[in-house]
Amino acid sequence: MDNERISPVWSRITDILVDRGEGVYIWDVDGNRYLDFTSGIGVINTGHCHPRVVEAAREQVGKIIHAQVNIYYHQPLLRLADALSEVVPPGLDTFFFSNSGAEALEGAVKLARHATGRPNIVVFQGSFHGRTNLTMAMTTSKTVYRQHYQPLAAGVFVAPYAYAYRYGWEPEATSEWCLRELRHLLASQTAPSETAAIIVEPVLGEGGYVVPPPSFLPGLREICDEHGILLVADEVQSGFGRTGKFFAVEHFGIVPDIMTMAKGLASGFPLSGLAAPRHLMEKWMTGTHGGTYGGNPVACAAAEATVRVIQDGLLENATRMGAVLMAGLCDLQERYPVLGDVRGLGLMVGAEFTEADGSPATSLVKEIVSRCRQDGLLLLNCGTYSNVIRWIPPLVVDQAQMEAGLDIFERALAESTG
Repeated sequence: MDNERISPVWSRITDILVDRGEGVYIWDVDGNRYLDFTSGIGVINTGHCHPRVVEAAREQVGKIIHAQVNIYYHQPLLRLADALSEVVPPGLDTFFFSNSGAEALEGAVKLARHATGRPNIVVFQGSFHGRTNLTMAMTTSKTVYRQHYQPLAAGVFVAPYAYAYRYGWEPEATSEWCLRELRHLLASQTAPSETAAIIVEPVLGEGGYVVPPPSFLPGLREICDEHGILLVADEVQSGFGRTGKFFAVEHFGIVPDIMTMAKGLASGFPLSGLAAPRHLMEKWMTGTHGGTYGGNPVACAAAEATVRVIQDGLLENATRMGAVLMAGLCDLQERYPVLGDVRGLGLMVGAEFTEADGSPATSLVKEIVSRCRQDGLLLLNCGTYSNVIRWIPPLVVDQAQMEAGLDIFERALAESTG
């Protein structure tokens, strides 16, 4: 097998040639075992090859693999819609399915423009919404995602995200300032009457695993209600139990007008979706959006099984294990000043490393991640300067596995700073 046949456009996290996965572990072709705390970038929330998900997919493969939604309905599609209706915020009762998170975000923007008759959208600094032409224009976490592709789609405006550690302010002061700046943007760059939607990650993902202050999302909801702007919650990375709730917006007591989902939805099968009230979906002109593979029956069967597995105790486990993880990282923070900030909800936790002069400790994070990998723990970085380590273990992780991961991390931190 020759990896020279694989395009180098993919950035590489490891050179591991994986053989199989089970729960929180993967094994390479040489039999080496790794704790996979990447979850395939937040996808394998139920763990690798969860038996109930595998069985649901295996059974469906023997019935029909491709059942194109324009041509006919199929049972896994309808069962998945019923299952999702049990867990999404109230009122989001109608669904559209695609393949990737970027497709779901494109669909959300198209729906918002049809429903409001307005052209523009507002996103936030540090956001990641995808790599298609429109979603590149919506993504502001790193320049590499849009490098040499500009000019990008027009009608996208960027407001500051309530990232208190970055600004060095108290959380609520940060939230108040960011909401004022958003109002200023609506007065100076895109009028409310021309703004279809405000799109926000309830917890910033690629931009640094940033949990906003409690008032930030309710403040967005208030501004949207005031001006008839639709609030779109991008739950692609923060959804499906990752934060200890099915969706991160539940922590903030708000209901968006549109919600996007992907990653953890189908435990590794390519499936994404958006949810909105029926009255909004009915404003989306029939035939103006679609896709060949969206709502694939095998992926839908896996997704329904995923929802049921998460309902069976994984939210509670994410909360418990998230507390173990946060306690362990906060203990390390007290002993290693370079670990500047620890933040998160459930099992969506970020550890930001900062030099004594306040600059990002990017090279240190790269070294720590490398040492962890050599010792059998897979972690990812994130953030504009790649100086945040994101902890996203599968939601099936137990305390012994979490503590093992923390032990490996502590050794790597000690060796990298010693």
